[in-house]
Amino acid sequence: MDILSKRLRERAEQLGISNAEAARRVGLDERRYAHYVAGRREPDLAILVRIALSLGTTPNWLLGVPGHADAVPETTDLLERFANAANGMTLEELQLCIIQAEAIVVAKTRR
Repeated sequence: MDILSKRLRERAEQLGISNAEAARRVGLDERRYAHYVAGRREPDLAILVRIALSLGTTPNWLLGVPGHADAVPETTDLLERFANAANGMTLEELQLCIIQAEAIVVAKTRR
């Protein structure tokens, strides 16, 4: 489960939180969570889902499961990063990002 430990560290960094804070958010003992981050243990499905929800992501992202079978890996990674970032935004910030993304698409089609 190297990908899980990597993604747990990556997500904590994205959120700007420590492992201790991540464990607190999930409702796990800090030591138990540290085992997951270090790759020494694997959470069961219920705990994995709890971790994902608490950190504003998905179990699939934590496990490195691609979002679309036919997607380019780089695109999938960027879309997952965007979705993770969007989970930390207010509704107003999210609306602004969507407006910007739509404007980029419109500008591309006018070229």
